[in-house]
Amino acid sequence: MTLLNTDFAAAAEAEFPAMIALRRAIHADPEIGLHCARTTDKLKAALAGLPLEIRDSSSTSGFVAILRGARPGRTVLLRGDMDALPIHEETGLDFASTTAGAMHACGHDTHSAMLAAAARILSAQQASLEGTVVFMFQPGEEGHHGARFMIEDGLLDDPAPDVAFALHIWPTLPGGMVTSRPGPLLASTDALNATIRGKGGHAAMPYDAIDPIPVACETVGALQAYIARRVPFFDAAVISITQIHAGTAYNVIPETVELKGTLRTLSDVRRADGRAAFERIVKGVAETHGCTAETRVDQGYPACVNDARAVAMVESLTADLFGADQFVPMPSPIMGGEDFAYVLQRVPGCMAFVGVAPPDEQAEGRPGLHHAKMTVHEDWLQRGVALHCAFATRFLATGWGEAAR
Repeated sequence: MTLLNTDFAAAAEAEFPAMIALRRAIHADPEIGLHCARTTDKLKAALAGLPLEIRDSSSTSGFVAILRGARPGRTVLLRGDMDALPIHEETGLDFASTTAGAMHACGHDTHSAMLAAAARILSAQQASLEGTVVFMFQPGEEGHHGARFMIEDGLLDDPAPDVAFALHIWPTLPGGMVTSRPGPLLASTDALNATIRGKGGHAAMPYDAIDPIPVACETVGALQAYIARRVPFFDAAVISITQIHAGTAYNVIPETVELKGTLRTLSDVRRADGRAAFERIVKGVAETHGCTAETRVDQGYPACVNDARAVAMVESLTADLFGADQFVPMPSPIMGGEDFAYVLQRVPGCMAFVGVAPPDEQAEGRPGLHHAKMTVHEDWLQRGVALHCAFATRFLATGWGEAAR
């Protein structure tokens, strides 16, 4: 290890008690959506007294904290999200959610606490920094487009970052392991909506009606045939119809069927093709059977695409900090979504995952993200703090020069 990285590992260990106290306070008091005022207050309190310039989002409760080094130079953005999910917690933790129907089941409590700890460590090194670090504390990641709103508020304009980095915990990855990949990491997340309209009637006399239910069933099958036979495996797409709503009684053929689902893709071309196919197939199948159909695609996050140089830097830093065997290249993208993608559309950078499984458990068998029983082995969060600090200082010092040393 270099002396600098050894210092960050030690500094992360020193910050551990305060970080865990903050993480548990946020976990016990989860908030959902774009306006997480209590969480923001906790984070700002943790940053109080540091040489940071705070700029608030005008459309969310998010904010950025800007650390300007002693000398001008490059700018690094480090991001942590803060919102929770509409899930009722079933972990039994002493600091479990006190809000019914809300839980930090995706680890955003850990992300924001790790980032606050990194801000404290890097603030102590302000005199030796050449450049600027922007700490982005963001709500509304869970489907609410928080990153996009903060970008539209101008919070990434001045100073404009040269690189961006984010961490995400992963409960089914062995504890302490770090993983990422260049190129597409996570998928776009469009929501699909369709209404198929037939002619209602008595269930005993279907010949006098136009039943939209078998039409809806055929539509689902046709969409899966499109994925299986028309989408190349090297540019993947997923269409999942997750809701079918129709009918009011056992003996009544309904007038309409509502379909809802999601389209996930890894490229803009496949995304456009998938949207067009959804409309074409739904309307085409409906027309074949004498029905009509209306479709709507609600635009979700874009695909999250990593810069290869940033991933190489994370791999190098992980080796310096924790050992060369602690970074595992991710073999393929994950079809989940992440609104850090909006940041990576503007700024080169990457997201990486840190395993938080206990050392004595089989990681793959643990409850995963978005599960009511998801838990985190907190000791591994120190690695996330050290990685934030090391990534920022390495890039400020060398830019892309040591990205793959």
